[in-house]
Amino acid sequence: MACFLVPVAEAVVTTVITKAVKSRETEPEALKADTGSFGMGSKIPFSRKLKWLNNMLWGGSALLAFEHVWHGEIVPWFPFLTAASDPAEASVMISEMATVGVSMAALVTAVWGVMLLVTNAMEKKALRAQPDSN
Repeated sequence: MACFLVPVAEAVVTTVITKAVKSRETEPEALKADTGSFGMGSKIPFSRKLKWLNNMLWGGSALLAFEHVWHGEIVPWFPFLTAASDPAEASVMISEMATVGVSMAALVTAVWGVMLLVTNAMEKKALRAQPDSN
């Protein structure tokens, strides 16, 4: 019914955080070996990694919203969500948001966390593979 609203709320929050993080980042941090030599590559900025989460959340939410429009659960007139017009259905909608919506948002965030682990491991591997210039 309205389970997509939870990932939308998370997407709004992470979009604001991404803007704040991006404004504080100065330049990409170069991959630096212990010897002080710089490699050709650079670390992926955290703001870009947050953008990955934003894209996953906004994209998934848009697809879910389209699916709800397709099934007539979202309408172009107030109260927009058909379940919100009946108090009994509204409680079911809130329950669905608390269970399904939170689960979807948590799963997307967990997948993003795994993506971060993989990219951090790849960055460390690239750092170790750099030849020493001394």
